Amino acid sequence: MKAWHLTDTTGPDALELAEIDEPTPGPAEIRVKLRYSGLNHLDLWVSRGLPQPHHLPHILGADGAGTVDAVGEGVSGFDIGDEIIIDPSMSCGTCEHCVRDDIVYCSEYRILGEHLDGTLTEKVVIPTINAVRKPKAIDWDVAGSFGLVTVTALRMLEKVDLERGQRVLVVGVGGGVSAAAMSLAHGFRADVYVTSRSQEKIDWAIGEGATAGFLSDGDFGSEMAAAGGAHVVIENVGPATLKQSMKAAVRGGRIAICGGTSGAKFELSLPALFFKHLELIGSSMGTHAQFARATQHVASGKAKGYVDRVFPFDELPDAMRYLDTGEQIGKVAIEHG
Repeated sequence: MKAWHLTDTTGPDALELAEIDEPTPGPAEIRVKLRYSGLNHLDLWVSRGLPQPHHLPHILGADGAGTVDAVGEGVSGFDIGDEIIIDPSMSCGTCEHCVRDDIVYCSEYRILGEHLDGTLTEKVVIPTINAVRKPKAIDWDVAGSFGLVTVTALRMLEKVDLERGQRVLVVGVGGGVSAAAMSLAHGFRADVYVTSRSQEKIDWAIGEGATAGFLSDGDFGSEMAAAGGAHVVIENVGPATLKQSMKAAVRGGRIAICGGTSGAKFELSLPALFFKHLELIGSSMGTHAQFARATQHVASGKAKGYVDRVFPFDELPDAMRYLDTGEQIGKVAIEHG
């Protein structure tokens, strides 16, 4: 079967289409013939060695959806032909955290496409616990691409205890997590504000239900404060915007951070933190239960799975380069055929 191999860590140009053996499912595993997958910034980072892949060649891709085409010994509840969505979060399954589904705290927590070979291939083997049945209401391109960003956004909103009517500022709308957070927050009846470097993306967000938006290269902290301030800020940009995000928050506001697309280090003003009683909350990925809830939110229409553009499987390097431009709104999906 075909698979895209990352052969070194120089970026999308290091991807090569290869022929590999089909994987065989073991006990409590199923094999999925992929119909669609989705790209994330994680794929760009891994392609550049951040973090370094555990082995080369390596198969990128966390998101995917398809049909079961083989089952391992002792598998019940799944049959050949079942349509499923892949939850990319892997863990040991036996520690105290896994037993209560706090899998993100497991010391052996891993993500498909980062720590393990992922979904940018024709077929992939996953544990049955990582298979979620695809609701008929979710189109295939969305099913194959919404997962990672939507479960990440949902966990952030749940960790900050978002309440109906609260003002939420989503920083850097247009990216996958930010678009998902905006959609979820709107579905939860919050009052949503956004930032972006692009007025076009701000206008798009307002069309999707945001109250207002601010250009992120301006003083959006003061602009948000003038609108009453944000009870919750959703951040994944990092150093380039975090100071303004703290300025935008109300006293006692909560800032959930899931990434740093503008860098890894930030100089924090402690007085700005403690005099405003701010909470900085780190978050990443989500549990199996949160993935199931994210799927139902998309199926019910409470959240939307935004797909900006679909590329054929054979054009993966071009899809990666497009994602790298930052021009997309939502996700870049891959059609496997």
